[in-house]
Amino acid sequence: MNIKLDIERLATRRRALHQIPEAGFQEVKTQQFLIEVLQSCPQDYLTIEQWKTGLVVYIEGTNPRKTIGWRADIDGLPIKEETDYSFLSKHEGMMHACGHDFHMTIGTAAVEYFAANQPKDNIVFFFQPAEEGPGGALPMIASEAFKKWRPDEMYALHIAPELPVGTVATKPGILFANTSELFIDFHGQGGHAAYPHTTEDMVVAASHFVTQLQSIVSRNVSPLDSAVVTIGKVEAGTKQNIIADKARVEGTIRTLSMEAMNEIKERIEGMCRGIEASFKCRAEVDYGANYCQVYNDEKLAEEFRKQAEKSETVSFVPSEKAMTGEDFGYFLEEVPGLMFWLGVNSPHGLHSSRLKPDEEALVPGTAWVIEWLKGRSS
Repeated sequence: MNIKLDIERLATRRRALHQIPEAGFQEVKTQQFLIEVLQSCPQDYLTIEQWKTGLVVYIEGTNPRKTIGWRADIDGLPIKEETDYSFLSKHEGMMHACGHDFHMTIGTAAVEYFAANQPKDNIVFFFQPAEEGPGGALPMIASEAFKKWRPDEMYALHIAPELPVGTVATKPGILFANTSELFIDFHGQGGHAAYPHTTEDMVVAASHFVTQLQSIVSRNVSPLDSAVVTIGKVEAGTKQNIIADKARVEGTIRTLSMEAMNEIKERIEGMCRGIEASFKCRAEVDYGANYCQVYNDEKLAEEFRKQAEKSETVSFVPSEKAMTGEDFGYFLEEVPGLMFWLGVNSPHGLHSSRLKPDEEALVPGTAWVIEWLKGRSS
């Protein structure tokens, strides 16, 4: 399929979006930018509806038998950008470090194509906020807009920094893991560093907990299963000669089965009870946002592979399952579909302050999305 796309136009849009990353459910500037782009499309069979800080865009087909869904996430990450771009983020401490600027650019370009080339089947685009947290998929699925234009199939992409430009990759079954955030606050008795016997030191309590935590995956999860428990942040204390009365650890849990997720959470809570007894403190556990696995429909994944292998637009490579998390999995619990990786050839990975996807990937990425959706609608 020969689809002509203007790389300069796509890159300009991506760069504008890159400069305005916003946190989940705070994507006000992003939403307005998307509205302005989409309102410039032919409106004959296009309906744009705002949902919180996101959008739902419905394109009526000429002879619809079904409705095809596409999801593009729109939020940024609380990361200080450290690229050498001339179009750095204008929002201090925020960055599109997961490629959502790419996802939105490709999504809006696909809308433009189908607004000018009416598809046979209905297509609905969900520009979803808060994928990075606290999670926008579940409330979007519960919305009236989703119920009104509920898709029969659902698709999405995610950029893959490690793959070459022009490649797509996916697999049947589990693609991304079940994930859960982890926040634990320890409360004890602080005091003067010279009188430790009168205190319950929460630095020591939290340190013991973090050390014990490392035994869960190695000793409580089946060797035939896969799991990751990572503590990425520890906070405690105010001064070198004050024993801390509070400590907070923050991390993430990733598993390929819900059985392993439940087992890990049970063990974490058991360890916290042990820390409470050992250090005469109180532990509060909060799992924050939980995302289910991304499970690709096996039949659709096989059709995707066959079409991609025949395509002159992209090259297909088989994918392995990954311990990354994505709330797109909730859409796939509702309707069959799949997510795939799009190669963008960046020397730095996802969630890196130096992530630099190759903008040349916008052309094959957009062309393939149009080709795939057009094929599903023929």
